[in-house]
Amino acid sequence: MSSGGLQRSVILSAFILLRAVTGFSGDGRAIWSRNPNFSPTFGNRVKYWITIHNPYLVAWHGYGTGIHAPGEKGNLAAVYTVGHNLIKAHSKVWHNYNRNFRPHQKGWLSITLGSHWIEPNRSENTMDIIKCQQSMVSVLGWFANPIHGDGDYPEVMKKKLLSILPLFSEAEQNEVRGTADFFAFSFGPNNFKPQNTMAKIGQNVSLNLREVLNWIKLEYGNPRILITENGWFTDNHVKTEDTTAIYMMKNFLNQILQAIKFDEIRVFGYTAWSLLDGFEWQDAYTTRRGLFYVDFNSQQKERKPKSSAHYYRQIIQDNGFTLKESTPDVQGQFPCDFSWGVTESVLKPELVASSPQFNDPHLYVWNVTGNRLLHRVEGVRLKTRPAQCTDLVSIKRQLEMLARMKVTHYRFALDWPSILPTGKLSTVNRQALRYYRCIVSEGLKLNVSSMVTLYYPTHAHLGLPAPLLHGGGWLNRSTAQAFQDYADLCFQELGDLVKLWITINEPNRLSDIYNRTSNDTYWAAHNLLIAHARVWHLYDRQYRPAQRGAVSLSLHSDWAEPANPYADSHWRAAERFLQFEIAWFAEPLKTGDYPLAMREYIAFKNRQGLSRSMLPQFTEEERKLVKGTADFYALNHFTTRFVMHKRQNGSSYDADRDIQFLQDITCLSSPTRLAVMPWGERRVLRWIRKNYGDVDVYITASGIDDQSLENDELRKYYLEKYIQEALKAYLTDKVKIKGYYAFKLTEEKSRPRFGFFTSDFKAKSSIQFYNKLISNNGFLSGNSSPRCSQTQRNTECIVCLFLMQKKPLIFFGCCFFSTLVLLLSVTIFHKRRRRKFWKAKNLQHIPLKKGHNRVSS
Repeated sequence: MSSGGLQRSVILSAFILLRAVTGFSGDGRAIWSRNPNFSPTFGNRVKYWITIHNPYLVAWHGYGTGIHAPGEKGNLAAVYTVGHNLIKAHSKVWHNYNRNFRPHQKGWLSITLGSHWIEPNRSENTMDIIKCQQSMVSVLGWFANPIHGDGDYPEVMKKKLLSILPLFSEAEQNEVRGTADFFAFSFGPNNFKPQNTMAKIGQNVSLNLREVLNWIKLEYGNPRILITENGWFTDNHVKTEDTTAIYMMKNFLNQILQAIKFDEIRVFGYTAWSLLDGFEWQDAYTTRRGLFYVDFNSQQKERKPKSSAHYYRQIIQDNGFTLKESTPDVQGQFPCDFSWGVTESVLKPELVASSPQFNDPHLYVWNVTGNRLLHRVEGVRLKTRPAQCTDLVSIKRQLEMLARMKVTHYRFALDWPSILPTGKLSTVNRQALRYYRCIVSEGLKLNVSSMVTLYYPTHAHLGLPAPLLHGGGWLNRSTAQAFQDYADLCFQELGDLVKLWITINEPNRLSDIYNRTSNDTYWAAHNLLIAHARVWHLYDRQYRPAQRGAVSLSLHSDWAEPANPYADSHWRAAERFLQFEIAWFAEPLKTGDYPLAMREYIAFKNRQGLSRSMLPQFTEEERKLVKGTADFYALNHFTTRFVMHKRQNGSSYDADRDIQFLQDITCLSSPTRLAVMPWGERRVLRWIRKNYGDVDVYITASGIDDQSLENDELRKYYLEKYIQEALKAYLTDKVKIKGYYAFKLTEEKSRPRFGFFTSDFKAKSSIQFYNKLISNNGFLSGNSSPRCSQTQRNTECIVCLFLMQKKPLIFFGCCFFSTLVLLLSVTIFHKRRRRKFWKAKNLQHIPLKKGHNRVSS
């Protein structure tokens, strides 16, 4: 060691001695080591002591990388010598306390060990798993194994560092082993930064605290664990709105709670680092980790609580995570005319029946004993009949599934390009229209009414006929006229059977497609509104008097919550999300113009030079056309989004909103990260009633993706809780909710599993759960019964389902029974004839009395 390094070491040793006397370090942390020569300053009041904080940082970064004091670099022998001495120093303090102070102070003492967590690059590769274990052993095991293990270094380290790793004598092993009354653990950014100084061995660093705790449990016999340091950092410019720190704290605390509840790990305490912003080691003042913001530029160094301080206070008060947002479940029923539905997306029409048995006029003979083929009998012609609806396999399957679901309504979408391939009425696919009419009419036979969606665009498929798509799609105003012509045809062909129409599904999500500029987005939306309004007026003028239906459009209506509830800017962002996402289309249907809040915010961004967007202006004629063109409010609700304000530049719809989404790790979520937050549904229903009046409301799609192919427990939970919130909105908030449509009937291959039926039409257990909700028309108390009569409909559905499922067996049974009856009849008839014959023949041999003549039969 150089003379400079030696001098720094002496100064450091003197500083450590000073800390032992005073009980405090220069950076404000208490150093709970004791010397029997000093009076017991704190011991009668302190029950938990930490001798040394994170010796890995002291040894590796103090003598290896030089990041920490005393700033030595590159001398690996010095690194492990320092580590060795730190372990022995800790053990001496522990024995001192155990012998001289524990008997009357009754405290506990340990050493804080810090670590990262690392996961294999290839989870199935044994070598990668071994490398991860080596990485953990070289950081955490370096100090944990001697103290919490067998008193010696891990075998991996001894083999790898044979020439430079100091050895413990047998006496030292006995002295070091077990010198910790609990496992003190630190997990935070200092254990991950800088990345190039950590033994990753080509594997992946992870923030999974729960896995580290499990590793400690497995390696060291499930010790009692105290988290002595945990938290995250924010940049220097962040003042009190430290949202990232809140979400990191949520993440870590949630993992600790899972480790306690599910893994039975004995974590008994948690310490957030740190109370105040201060000097952060090698980062100096460029990062902040305090719960309280310190203004370093002010004379008084004012301190203000950050959002994370308010959040941590709430966590302590609740002792964890509570479901305060949700009110207790209620018992009750929906109105008797409530629509219990299931939603499907676009149905592609099946144009040809799968079997020609009813339209082939020829007779065939089955060569059973020969080649087992059918041979046509020439010269014989049979009567035929047109193919019927149930001859189409897809319709038959849908009817079976609907009967199994026991729903009252079925929502599906037509395929515009299939009906009008050219986008014009000159080319109409009558077979496609017949298919859709079959769906509706056959459903009515099961007492299942249809809600039909005319246009159902998706991110992957815009759903327009090719000529319209190539002509500019919804940026071309003429597409609105083509949509009106298409709707007119559908009303003519299906309107007598359909009472509920959706013109366009989720036009407010087409911003994801028309996103080249914000003005493209707004003009496409404008033309969609005009198209909807034209179709509504068409129906109102020509078809409503006779067909007596209702028309609306369905908006994607997720709720928004501030990501940081302690920040006003996040509350404003949540309301701005609702204005840009829902009111964007809902407000014109009420007032004839776009939301004022939306116009003002875009104008504000234009004045700041952050945007060049312009919302289209409705002409007076368009205003009258659009206003009032919704007979009910239809919404698709799936989840609640956490939003925060984030200033963005540029001319795009997303940039205009200034919103960023965050994922809350403490929320129950689906495989596609949809948060299950039922109370958000009730809040959006109340928001709709507050903003758009006492209107009829249909939840036209609501569901969750569940990976299970059979017992889909997540979907059952989702249905129960979300329908509960809908019932609360109906009973308590007086929202005129008229229907709930679960999404969706069948799932698609290689897509998120939203379906009640798998892609090969296998039923899941959530169907029975939904059946029960439908039969009860809500949630019944223990002694009550449904007030709405539906037993007859259910019985009919059960019978219909049985007949459809067992049709081949029933047909065979009827044929067999008829044949059996015919054979029995022939047999009985012949037996009677034979009996009469023999009776008559026997009479020929009976002698007659004198004077009688024989009469022939």
